Amino acid sequence: MEPWGRPDPHLREVVWFAVRCRALTLLLQALFNLLIPDHAADAFSPPHLSEPGPWDQLLERLLGGLSRWDAEHFLFIAERGYLYEHNCAFLPLYPLSVRAVAEGALRPLQPLLLLRSRLLLSAVLLNSLFSVLAAAALYELGCVVLRCRRGAFLAALLFAVSPANVFMVAAYSESMFACLAFSAMWHLEKGQSWLSGLLFSLASGVRANGLINAGFCLYSGAKRFALRLQVGPGSVRKLPPLWKQLLSLASAAVLMCAGIFLPFALFQYYAYVRFCGPGAGREPAVPAPLRQLALDKGYRLAATDGVKPPWCSQRFPVVYSYIQDAYWNVGFLRYFELRQIPNFLLALPITLLGSWAAWTYVSANLRHCLTLGLERRRSEEEGKPRAGFCSPAVFVYVVHATALLVFGFCCMHVQVLTRFLGCSSPVPYWFSAHLLQEHEPLLRSEGTDDQTRSGDSPLCKPPASHGKGTPGNPVVRLLLSRRAMAPLSRCVLGFFLSYWLLGLVLHCNFLPWT
Repeated sequence: MEPWGRPDPHLREVVWFAVRCRALTLLLQALFNLLIPDHAADAFSPPHLSEPGPWDQLLERLLGGLSRWDAEHFLFIAERGYLYEHNCAFLPLYPLSVRAVAEGALRPLQPLLLLRSRLLLSAVLLNSLFSVLAAAALYELGCVVLRCRRGAFLAALLFAVSPANVFMVAAYSESMFACLAFSAMWHLEKGQSWLSGLLFSLASGVRANGLINAGFCLYSGAKRFALRLQVGPGSVRKLPPLWKQLLSLASAAVLMCAGIFLPFALFQYYAYVRFCGPGAGREPAVPAPLRQLALDKGYRLAATDGVKPPWCSQRFPVVYSYIQDAYWNVGFLRYFELRQIPNFLLALPITLLGSWAAWTYVSANLRHCLTLGLERRRSEEEGKPRAGFCSPAVFVYVVHATALLVFGFCCMHVQVLTRFLGCSSPVPYWFSAHLLQEHEPLLRSEGTDDQTRSGDSPLCKPPASHGKGTPGNPVVRLLLSRRAMAPLSRCVLGFFLSYWLLGLVLHCNFLPWT
C-alpha cells in the first residue's frame, strides 16, 4: 500500500491517460460525424417535438455522433420515461442519472438548450467521468488481485484504449456499469462486503448482466468458509461452532443476493404495473407524432385499448426476457445463420482473447480449478501467494468472464461481445497485459527501479519512472516503438486501437458496429 497521504503516481498516470483518451475520442467523433454522412439505419429514432435553436444545432454537430443506435433509447427514456414497451429492455438507473444531471447541474443552460440537448450533454459528461473512474478502479482492483502493480498499471492503461471505447463515451450505460462493477469487485477484495454489495446492487440497476455478479459475493463467502475449515488444529478452538458459521454464511449470502436482485425485480414490477395493471389504460395523452411512430413501427404503448401484452399472462411476467425474445430474436443459437458470419468475424478477436485467457489460466492452475479455488495452497500458508494473471485470486474472474463469453456467443447478438465483456470483466485487460509482459522484449527490458507490492517476480515490478515520480506509460512507449514490437504485441495493440478507431467511424455515423 502507498504511505498515507502520498498519491500513487501510477494511479495518477492512469487517470490522466484516460482523460486524454476521452478528450481525443470526443474530438475525433465530432470530426468523423462532420465528414462522413450518416447511414439511413433502421433503428429507433423518435421525432424531436421541439424546434432546435442555434445552440442545439451546434451541440448536435459536436456530440450528435454519441446519440446513435441504443443511445436514442436512453435519451428518450430520460426525457419521456418508459413510453414504449421495448424501452423496458433498458434499465432505469442510467437514464435517471442522466436526467438528474440535466435538470440539476445543467439547469442554468435551460435558456440556451432544449431538454434533449441537455440530456445528451449530461450523458457525455457522465460517461466521460465514469470511464475515468472505471480505469482507476480497475487499477486498484488489479493491484489487489494480481499482486502485481506493473500488470495492474498496464491493464488499466489498456482499458483507456478499450476496443469498446465509443460506448464508454456515447449515451450508453457501459461506463457507469464498468465503474460500479470494478469498484464493487475492488471493495469485495478488500473485505468490505456490504459496500461491495451496495455497488453490485446499483450495477444490477444499470445492466441486466449485473445479476451474475451475485456469484462474486457467494464465492467470496464460500471461500472464506472453506479456508476456515482448513486452518490448523490450534486455531479451531478460536472459531465459532460450525453450525453458527454456516448460518452466518447463509444469511449473509441471502441478504447480499436479495440486495443485488432487488433493483431488477423492482423494475420488472414497475413495468408490470405500467403495461399490465388495472390502471394501464389511463395513461396521459401521448403526443401525436409519438403515437404515429408507434403505429408505423409496431411499437406497443401502454394498454390504452384494453389489450395487454402476452408477457403479462406468464407465470413469471418478466418484460426484459420477453422483449429480448419478441423484438430482437435473442435466444439460444438463434443467431447462428450464414448471413451473420460478418458479425461472428467482428466478435472473433474478443472471442479468441477470452478463450485463450481461460485456457492459459486452467493450464497453469489445473488443480486449483478442479478444487474451485477452495483448497488452501502451500504458498498461501507461507504467506507468499503467486502474482500475475495466473495467480490463484484470478480464478473467480476467469470463471465470470468465461461464463459471459459462452452466454454471449450462444445466446446474444454476437457482435456485442466486445462491449459486453469490455465493460463487465477485467479479464480481457489483465490477460492482454499478461501477454504483453510475457512476450514483449521492450517491456521486459525497461528499467525497474521501484519495488513491487508482491516482490516475487521481475515482471511485476512497476515501469521505470521518468521525471519527478512520473511513471513511464508502457502503452505509449510501445506505440512509439511499433516497428520493434513483437508480432503478438502488434496483434494485441492492433485489436485495441483498430476497434477504438473503427468504432468512432462506424458507430457515430449509424453504421453497424459492436
